[in-house]
Amino acid sequence: MSAVPALVVIGAGPRGTGVVERIAANAPELYAGRRLDIHLVDPHAPGGGRIWRQDQSPLLRMNSMAEDVTMFTDDTVEQDGPVRPGPDLHTWAQDVRAGRATADADPAVLAEIHGLGPAEFPSRRLQSAYLRWVHEQAVAALPPGITVHEHRGHATRVSGSRTGRQQVWIQGRTTPLLADLVVLTIGHLDAEPDAEQKQLADFADRHGLVHLPPDFTADSDLSALPAGEPVIVRGFGLAFVDLMVLLTEGRGGRYENGTYVPSGREPVLHVGSRRGVPYHSKIGYPWQGERPPLPAHFGSGEVAALLERPGPLDFRRDLWPLVAKELGFAHYHRLFTAHQERTTTAWTDFAEKYAVAEPGSPELETLIAEAVPDPADRLDLEALDRPLDGVRHASYDTLQTALRDHITADLARRHDPRHSSDLAVFLGLLSVYGQLTRVGDIGGPGAWWHGFFSYLASGPPGPRLRSLLALSEAGVVRFLGAGMTVATDEDQGLFRAGSATVPGQYVTARALVEARLPDPSTDRTRSTLLRALYEDGAAGTDGGLLRVDPADGRVLDRDGSPHPRRFALGPYTTARSAGAFTRPRTGGPAFRQNDATARAALTFLTGASCRDRPTA
Repeated sequence: MSAVPALVVIGAGPRGTGVVERIAANAPELYAGRRLDIHLVDPHAPGGGRIWRQDQSPLLRMNSMAEDVTMFTDDTVEQDGPVRPGPDLHTWAQDVRAGRATADADPAVLAEIHGLGPAEFPSRRLQSAYLRWVHEQAVAALPPGITVHEHRGHATRVSGSRTGRQQVWIQGRTTPLLADLVVLTIGHLDAEPDAEQKQLADFADRHGLVHLPPDFTADSDLSALPAGEPVIVRGFGLAFVDLMVLLTEGRGGRYENGTYVPSGREPVLHVGSRRGVPYHSKIGYPWQGERPPLPAHFGSGEVAALLERPGPLDFRRDLWPLVAKELGFAHYHRLFTAHQERTTTAWTDFAEKYAVAEPGSPELETLIAEAVPDPADRLDLEALDRPLDGVRHASYDTLQTALRDHITADLARRHDPRHSSDLAVFLGLLSVYGQLTRVGDIGGPGAWWHGFFSYLASGPPGPRLRSLLALSEAGVVRFLGAGMTVATDEDQGLFRAGSATVPGQYVTARALVEARLPDPSTDRTRSTLLRALYEDGAAGTDGGLLRVDPADGRVLDRDGSPHPRRFALGPYTTARSAGAFTRPRTGGPAFRQNDATARAALTFLTGASCRDRPTA
C-alpha cells in the first residue's frame, strides 16, 4: 500500500497561510480526487506566526490602514490559478461586527475590532486575529482528502536526495517528518553579529555598557535602558518607531492635545541614520480619478529582455533607469491629468516625447523643465532619497528645529491631495516591485532598492510622526542627522555618535541600540535550517539571500539547477516582495508567487514519483 503524499510547509505565518490558500484554490483543477497530507511546522500559532503573534504590546500597530490590507487575490493578480476573493482587514472587521465572521481574540482586541474604521491603523494583535481567521478559512477550503497537520516546533534541517523523499527534522524529535515536497515560508530571520557588532558588544561588556544589536524590537529586552539617560539609536525606520513607542507610552507617558507628558521613566533617544530623517509618512487621502496605466516603461517585455541578456545584471546600470522612468511616468501622468494648471502642454504630447527620451538624458530633463515650470512639481528621486545631503548645522540645537520643520512639511504634503502625484509614485513603486520580483534579487547595489522602497512607500502612519514631533519638543527624542557614525571611546568608556550634518560635534552615551532588523546572511544566519540548506548545496547571494527560481520559488543549487523537491518564499530569498501584506487591487506579487509555487507543487505531486513509493 502506498503512503499518502506529503507536503511540509515550514513556517505557518502569513506566507505559509498564503500557500495553503493557493493549494485549496488550485487543487480542484490540478489535484482532484487525490489525497494529500499538509504538515505545517512552526513554533508559533498558525496565521500570525512570530511577527504577528497575539502576545505582544497593544501599543504596536501596523503601518497600513485597515482597508489597505488583504490576504485574498483579486482579478488584478497575474496568476494561472483561480481568484478566490475574500475580505480585506476592514471588511472582515465589519463582518465580525455583523456576525458574518468570527474572531479568535481577547476582549480588548474584540473591542478594537468593533471600533475599527477603514482609515485607521490597527494593532498588530488585531491583525493576528484576522490572520488566524484567514488561516482557518484556507484550511476549510481544502477539498476532501487533503488534511492539515500542525506541528509546534522549530524545523532544524531538511535532508534527502533530489530524487527521493525529504526528511524534515524538528527540534526535540527523534524521527523526521517525511515529505515529497518542502516549502519554506520562514519569514525574517535572526543573524549572528557581524564584525562591527561583535566589536561593539565586546566594548560594552568591558565597560559595563548596554548594547542592543539588530533585532525585532518587540523581542528586545528594553528594560536595560535606564530612565533619564542618553541612548544612541542608529536607525530611523519602522524599528525605531516601535522602539520610540515602547520607551515612551510603553513606560507610562501620554499625549495631551498634541503635547507629550512624560512619566519620568523615559530615556533620551539620540537618533540618526544614513539619511538622518524618518521614513516618509503614509499618505493620508484616498485615490480619486484615473489611475496611471502601469506598467508603462518597466513591464513583462522589459523583464524578458533583461533576462535574455548574457552575464550578470547590474542594478544601477540595467534596472535603475527602467525603475526611474516608470516612477517618473506615474508621477507625471497624475500631474498632467489631475493638476493640469501646473503644466504647460497636453499629456499626450508629453507622454509621446517622454516615451522615447533616455532616462537621465539632457533631452528628458529639458522636456520636463519646459512642461513643468515649478521645480517643486518635478520628480527628483535623488533629492528624495537623500534630503540632508550637503546640509550642515553649527549645532545639534539648530538641527532639532530644522528637522521638526522637515517632518511637519512631510506630514502636510502627504495629507494634501494637491500633491496626489506622490500617491501615483506609490502605485508606481508597487508596480516596479512586482517586476523586480520576476528578475530576482541581484544583490549588490540592488539591495539599496529595498530600503529606498520602504523609505518612500512603507513609512509610519501620520499619527506616529506627530508623536515624534511632540517627543522632540519634549526633549525625549534628539536628532543626530545624516551620515551617522558610531565609535567607541576607550578612555571614557562610552559610545560616541556624530553625523555629517553637524560636523565636529558628538554625543556620548552608555547605551547603544541598533534599531533595525538583522541583515540577511548566508554564513551568520541563526536559522539552523537555512545553514543546513547551504551546507547541502543551496546557493546564496553575496547579499545573504537564498537563491530561488523567480518563476516558481524552487531553491537553486550552486550550479543554478532548481531543486525538484524544495521551494522557498519570503524576504530571505531572492524573490522577496514588497511589504508584509498586499493592498487590494494592486496585483500583489506575493500572491503570484504563492500561486506559482502551489501549482508547481500540485503538478509534481500528481506525478509518478509520488505514487507507489514506500512509506519511508
